[in-house]
Amino acid sequence: MTPVTPFGARLRAAMDSRGPLCVGIDPHAELLASWGLNDDIAGLERFSRTVVEALADSVAVFKPQAAFFERFGSRGIAVLEQTVADARAAGSLVVMDAKRGDIGSTMAAYAETFLSPSSPLFSDALTVSPYLGYGSLKPAVELARESGAGLFVLALTSNPEGAEVQRAVRADGLSVAATMLAHLAAENAGAEPMGSFGAVVGATLGDLSSFDLDINGPLLAPGIGAQGATAQDLPGVFGAAVRNVVPNVSRGVLKHGPDADALRASANEFAEEIRKAVAA
Repeated sequence: MTPVTPFGARLRAAMDSRGPLCVGIDPHAELLASWGLNDDIAGLERFSRTVVEALADSVAVFKPQAAFFERFGSRGIAVLEQTVADARAAGSLVVMDAKRGDIGSTMAAYAETFLSPSSPLFSDALTVSPYLGYGSLKPAVELARESGAGLFVLALTSNPEGAEVQRAVRADGLSVAATMLAHLAAENAGAEPMGSFGAVVGATLGDLSSFDLDINGPLLAPGIGAQGATAQDLPGVFGAAVRNVVPNVSRGVLKHGPDADALRASANEFAEEIRKAVAA
């Protein structure tokens, strides 16, 4: 059996060749309406197909938000399966934004859903929640290693409510977020050119120099565009770890649809701005 190239190495290559941009696929009702589409399966399918056809040959990463597909039941899941397959076939990596988190056999089942190559929802990486304890993610970590996939663990999210958990201080003096980052650094130890176990860290959080973001893994950074952060903010937020940042833009790009040329132009502009900011 031919060894699978780990997600971290594939992501590094994609970022270097296509630019470090992740485009979210978030077909919520308001966005479908702004495209002139109905909030139904036909609208969902048209939206997703348009985004993939316009951008899959140029952006490094897509991040479909599973909830916006799941709300349509089995037919929505079928559209999600096709979206993932089409994006990966066109050369983009897919990070499934499902934020799964549980224990034991249930966590293992979530992992098999998104990280097993035999699953129709197999993705290059999966977002996960560690707040049942980092050890609860073990089934996902193990399957990701086996399949060459990756994980993005919620660490320092941009929503204000997150701070009450993530910045809480443990008895040993470390914050919960710092503990998660330390676990990820251990997972990625020795990996070249980059590990496969990343953190979700909001681009809107300002100076994070009190946290060690150098985990030798990717940092998925929501917040660019509609949430107020800019590409120019990235070096100040992420410091020396900025080269491993994967900024996510959703509404900032998607609002330009359904025109494929406008979608491409917006994504290219964001990618170039990010490339310049990271290289500065």
